[in-house]
Amino acid sequence: MSFLRALLAILFPPLAVIDKGCGSFLITLLLTFAGWVPGVIAALVILNKSN
Repeated sequence: MSFLRALLAILFPPLAVIDKGCGSFLITLLLTFAGWVPGVIAALVILNKSN
């Protein structure tokens, strides 16, 4: 995970995971609407997941 991607995950979480698939994007988007902190946590977890 690059510094720019991590910064984007903190500022706007759904945009950081848009290339990880539709499911990841939707989950992060819903969690961001529920609260900013859950969206950031979900985005960072998705970005740190090794493939």
